[in-house]
Amino acid sequence: MSSFQHSIGGNAYRFDSLRELMNKASPARSGDYLAGVAASTAGERVAAQMALAEVPLKQFLTEALIPYESDEVTRLIIDSHDAAAFAPVSHLTVGDFRNWLLSDAANEDSLRALAPGLTPEMAAAVSKIMRVQDLVLVAQKIRVVSRFRNTVGLRGRMSTRLQPNHPTDDPSGIAASILDGLLYGNGDAVIGINPATDSIGSISEMLKMLDAIIQRYEIPTQSCVLTHVTSSIEAINRGVPLDLVFQSIAGTEAANASFGINLQILQEGYEAGLSLKRGTVGSNLMYFETGQGSALSANAHHGLDQQTCEARAYAVARHYKPFLVNTVVGFIGPEYLYNGKQIIRAGLEDHFCGKLLGLPMGCDICYTNHAEADQDDMDVLLSLLGMAGINFIMGIPGSDDVMLNYQTTSFHDALYVRQTLGLQAAPEFESWLQRMGIFNRDGKHLRLPEQLPAAFRQALAQLS
Repeated sequence: MSSFQHSIGGNAYRFDSLRELMNKASPARSGDYLAGVAASTAGERVAAQMALAEVPLKQFLTEALIPYESDEVTRLIIDSHDAAAFAPVSHLTVGDFRNWLLSDAANEDSLRALAPGLTPEMAAAVSKIMRVQDLVLVAQKIRVVSRFRNTVGLRGRMSTRLQPNHPTDDPSGIAASILDGLLYGNGDAVIGINPATDSIGSISEMLKMLDAIIQRYEIPTQSCVLTHVTSSIEAINRGVPLDLVFQSIAGTEAANASFGINLQILQEGYEAGLSLKRGTVGSNLMYFETGQGSALSANAHHGLDQQTCEARAYAVARHYKPFLVNTVVGFIGPEYLYNGKQIIRAGLEDHFCGKLLGLPMGCDICYTNHAEADQDDMDVLLSLLGMAGINFIMGIPGSDDVMLNYQTTSFHDALYVRQTLGLQAAPEFESWLQRMGIFNRDGKHLRLPEQLPAAFRQALAQLS
């Protein structure tokens, strides 16, 4: 096992393993302090970052942070590594890799080709020595495009998940939120419901309702009920119309076991979804959610910092060619990301690492009410992620999820980012918005209900 050292101002710092070096180099956050793996001082953190910058990238292929023999995620990472794709940067250190990423040599084509050659640990390592502007600059170079019933991730476009959650899964309440979101141009990434009750009967009825809305209004989008993957498989077996297969995932085998999954179960869900052939422009159909702190909260982090564990979840996601990957950045709570500054940094890290590894990344830009954060912090992260080229964000009535009880981004926030940065919805969805009279031909939002077609006016009247 390797050891590393670096001196600052006459103080010598020693790190006894690559895992300890990664832990101590990670920017400060409450979860790593809770786990007892964080740097004890700012000086120690800087020393670790300086030492990490000198580590060869190829060392991550020979020194597993979580043992190969005891973790199927590690086995997936090592066994699926593409040596040919890695070759252009295989001679670089972590610090050299940062410099290369910031250079003109790292462009959309070269970064796309490189993705299969990178491991999550390499992505996590370089992110730890990057400042905020670096994370934004590199991420915006990368475009990861996914397709199901529309095309998400193209340059100059930003999509949204319309999240019409209801505390009792009331169909009329869900329908009202869906209509509200559509009238603000939301829903091209997915119309996705977190169910309050997880019975297969309730899930099936919600899926049928979502499908009926999409079919009635001929909306070029996809639906999802965010239930356990085994429930989705059961719904498929019952003939329920299901588009995207959802699952929360983490970066270690033990953390995934706490979710009741393993790689084989995910494979079964993926194959079940493919069997329906419901995509019209593509077959990316998995929807994964992640979040820094999930492995630690399950006591399944193997003494590894939470950001590196999070990046390892992206290797799991990448294996199933997903349509959407969403880091729910501030949802787990202040025990893991204490305040707005930590949430902002984590959201940018997650987006950068996911995109670097070839994933169609989105972010639930959010916080819980007991965190030291507020909507101003979310506006900052929202703006930065828009600049960084994020694939999608959340759209929720009033930015307040009344079922999950947390604060996130609203329907209006998507309009703000699109207007400020000159972004559009997915092309198929943009055309539908114009056809329905919700947007005009210049992409401007039309606010007055009387400008809408008769079908939408009738739906509004029924829900008022």
